[in-house]
Amino acid sequence: MSSNGTLYGVGLGPGDPELVTVKAARLIERAEVIAYHSARHGRSIARSVAEPYLRPGQVEEALVYPVTTETTDHPGGYQGAIDEFYAECAARLAAHLEAGRDVVLLAEGDPLFYGSYMHMHKRLSGRFRTEVVPGITSISGASAALGRPLAERDETFTVLPGTLPPDALAERLAATDAAAVLKLGRTFDGVRQAFEKAGRLDEAWYVERATTDRQRCAPLAEVDPDGVPYFSLALLPGPAAATVEVQASGPAAEPAERGEVVVVGLGPGGREWVTPEAQAALAEADDLVGYAPYLARVPDNPRQRKHASDNRVEAERAEFALELARRGSKVAVVSSGDPGVFAMASAVLEAAAERADVPVRVLPGMTAAQAVASRVGAPLGHDFCVLSLSDRLKPWEVIVDRLRAAAAADLVIAVYNPASRSRTWQVDAARDVLLEHRSPDTPVVIGRAVGSERESVEVVRLADLAQSDVDMRCLLIVGSSTTQLARGADGRDVVFTPRRYPA
Repeated sequence: MSSNGTLYGVGLGPGDPELVTVKAARLIERAEVIAYHSARHGRSIARSVAEPYLRPGQVEEALVYPVTTETTDHPGGYQGAIDEFYAECAARLAAHLEAGRDVVLLAEGDPLFYGSYMHMHKRLSGRFRTEVVPGITSISGASAALGRPLAERDETFTVLPGTLPPDALAERLAATDAAAVLKLGRTFDGVRQAFEKAGRLDEAWYVERATTDRQRCAPLAEVDPDGVPYFSLALLPGPAAATVEVQASGPAAEPAERGEVVVVGLGPGGREWVTPEAQAALAEADDLVGYAPYLARVPDNPRQRKHASDNRVEAERAEFALELARRGSKVAVVSSGDPGVFAMASAVLEAAAERADVPVRVLPGMTAAQAVASRVGAPLGHDFCVLSLSDRLKPWEVIVDRLRAAAAADLVIAVYNPASRSRTWQVDAARDVLLEHRSPDTPVVIGRAVGSERESVEVVRLADLAQSDVDMRCLLIVGSSTTQLARGADGRDVVFTPRRYPA
């Protein structure tokens, strides 16, 4: 048992990430495996609360309920489906624990207070070491939101589930000084009836999503039952608190649930090239959309759906991502390098501008030009431009005009998309155009698959640049008249363009 991992049931509090305890934050950051429950839409409140404390590289186990309140065709009915689900979840977590990995199972509020964690605890605590980290309950959060004490002196305080029959609930409300009724949602009508039957309706308060930026407080008698979510409760403060003025306001307008599209740059290589901002966006996404080889660079997550497509359908891919967002999904559209450089950002923004109904964010990534330049020194140290040799979206004549203009202006040129399986002559043609203005000895950097295991970089003379040396995974950097080639202390080629320009 000593070689196994430890299961931690970590309480996150009522919703505000700043109400996570120091111990909980430390365990979340240290854990090898982070597990959390969610409904079938894949979004997890627990994960969103814990997100500030997560780190890159952690394994995430999304425990997605097969049913929540809907019916099921499982032979054992609703309970049978849930019992089978808990057994499967326990087996998934046990596999990590048996392999010696510590598992943190996130829980809203307190893990052992009406929480899903208890079902894993029952199934695994006899086989593995377990530790429960308590959290602030939603009841405490609601009391703080109202500014009303729960109970004072010798008052009794009762916690009740809203799933009790209204008559039984009314009987208990009438017999206590103070109470909290949890699990509202669909039970709200019955809960309200119970308060009214107990003669306590005018004393009761409603609190929704306590401590979050969507918090809402109101007298229970004034709440519309159609807008009550599961994460809400009814609070009956004790008699001694009756004269305390409630701090919270009445019902606030609830923002409509909507999705968004985030266009993410993966950089040119592995995970170490991806910015923390981009990694966070990828972790939050419900759906990932992109060219198949780029999507393959994002680790699989059972909570997420991947939608791969060919590299020649950018407009269709953009429209598909926007439609997913219109249905409420958080969508990450992935690009290699930087998404704003010959990549998906412009395609998504162009499609989004037609209706302007989906928010779009663009997160930068390291470009292939930067990555290739870094491998040989600083060829982009002075003025430079970026061109694509692909004539799929613009005429070759335009490319030639721009090559001549850039060469005549003596700019260093980063050349994207120099070749493909079908474009087998552009490199030679571009070289001949550049030689009209550049010395045959101008250094040209050929970077292939930089950032991957198949990386290779070489420097050739412009006059010696040949189509046969270049493929679709290459990027070229053509020097200016001032770009210099030197030999480094390790014997490798060093290319740099001085920041001073000759008078």
